[in-house]
Amino acid sequence: MDRPAAAAAAAAAGGGEGGGGLGPGPAGGRRPPRVVGAPAAGSRQPSVETLDSPTGSHVEWCKQLIAATISSQISGSVTSENVSRDYKVLRRPDIRALRDGNKLAQMEEAPLFPGESIKAIVKDVMYICPFVGAVSGTLTVTDFKMYFKNVERDPHFVLDVPLGVISRVEKIGVQSHGDNSCGIEIMCKDMRNLRLAYKQEEQSKLGIFDNLNKHAFPLSNGQTLFAFNYKEKFPVNGWKIYDPVSEYKRQGLPNESWKISKVNSNYELCDTYPAIIVVPTSVKDDDLSKVAAFRAKGRIPVLSWIHPESQATITRCSQPLVGPNDKRCKEDEKYLQTIMDANAQAHKLIIFDARQNKVASTNKAKGGGYESESAYPNAELVFLEIHNIHVMRESLRKLKEIAYPAIEEARWLSNVDGTHWLEYIRMLLAGAVRIADKIESGKTSVVVHCSDGWDRTSQLTSLAMLMLDSYYRTIKGFEALIEKEWISFGHRFALRVGHGNDNHADADRSPIFLQFIDCVWQMTRQTPIHQNLKELLAVRAELQKRVEDLQREVAARASASSERGSSPSHSVTPVHTSV
Repeated sequence: MDRPAAAAAAAAAGGGEGGGGLGPGPAGGRRPPRVVGAPAAGSRQPSVETLDSPTGSHVEWCKQLIAATISSQISGSVTSENVSRDYKVLRRPDIRALRDGNKLAQMEEAPLFPGESIKAIVKDVMYICPFVGAVSGTLTVTDFKMYFKNVERDPHFVLDVPLGVISRVEKIGVQSHGDNSCGIEIMCKDMRNLRLAYKQEEQSKLGIFDNLNKHAFPLSNGQTLFAFNYKEKFPVNGWKIYDPVSEYKRQGLPNESWKISKVNSNYELCDTYPAIIVVPTSVKDDDLSKVAAFRAKGRIPVLSWIHPESQATITRCSQPLVGPNDKRCKEDEKYLQTIMDANAQAHKLIIFDARQNKVASTNKAKGGGYESESAYPNAELVFLEIHNIHVMRESLRKLKEIAYPAIEEARWLSNVDGTHWLEYIRMLLAGAVRIADKIESGKTSVVVHCSDGWDRTSQLTSLAMLMLDSYYRTIKGFEALIEKEWISFGHRFALRVGHGNDNHADADRSPIFLQFIDCVWQMTRQTPIHQNLKELLAVRAELQKRVEDLQREVAARASASSERGSSPSHSVTPVHTSV
């Protein structure tokens, strides 16, 4: 397997530059201050990370364009205490020097989003880059990002890091960098480790470390996320891009077997489910409440997708609360039978349990469990043997260690194999394929769940739906898929990613959505022609229409010229209709 596929999860670390390369410390503990020097001489510089690469140049050009178009008066944010007394002396200004200085200042300014404000500006900061060595420049900290820029290089060196991507910030000692004796190391969620060195007085005056900690982890410091300060106006209201009723109607719902229900409109049935759900028509609301009491977190089986021809369905839920005494719920058993009966072409219901068999058995001893054949005689239980969030987190940590900042070419494949990342990606894709195959080829309805039904369940249902329904392979459809299967059904984005929280050792963090994106990337690599096919066909149809209009216009001009008895001033070239 090629390296890009193996390092798909590391793609986010590319950016326009590179970062430091120190591995994470012991789990659950903060590391003591360390002394670090300049990068080791002769270290390999990956071609994708160089400043003068086509990608790097394009990113830099885009950033300069944004800086030129977004109005950001940084100078207005600097307090009078920071203004040098030399500027208060009444003397004739050097116009040329002022112009050059203003130009330089503008080039160093950080582009701001509407609602974004600057918290600190520090000059003469040293970024210790593992690829190009130490780079001096100006560091700007806002309530959204950390922005470092050197304008003396050609092209300019820019390090633009959204604060939300920062996992933790630690103080370090530095050497061999002159007066810049203080330093910080920034561990990022996108696999980068960034190291900065600066003067002691700058830390005392501006509190670089404190500012970064405060604004990178606002929830841990009694503040709100920057999203609530974001003021940009958009031509389209993003909150209305996904409409559940419209999406279910697109699927042909409601019908005689399934109804669109508002039983959860006040989130009383299940507080992690959407307000609008699709359930079997014949099931009463009272029975739904009893089923909810038998499912973890009240997450009852509800429809995610229905096949337009066979009426086979994908339904999702959480584990049943069977417990060590094999507790049963007749309403839940009848409910799953009703789901099976809604599909007249099959006489069996396949239950895909994403967990490992042994883990499901352990959960049963703790009050959870799985569907037994004795309680659900018309159901077939299949364990997909996918590991839990803790295993996935450890796999990503190992992947970071081998992929950044340098790759050991001689042992690359064995190192990747040792992370098990691709093995877990394969297991997810294989599970989704099995679900899609049962729906498409077997014409059999399926139920998908893990423990709580918001991690592996979301991965599997959304991937299977992406395979089955071409609508989800369009931009708008992909947006709807994520809104529906991930956001509305309660995937814990903030907890899994650690948004705004400084507890980097939180055991609930895990790259669940990142794995889904990697799986989607793998799918686009395997079958690129199928992606956005509808949009491509629509573009082709529009081009064909314009060609035909052009043909008619040319023919009309030629006819008018003939009627006047004169030859056109130029020859009429036939327009070919093939697009």
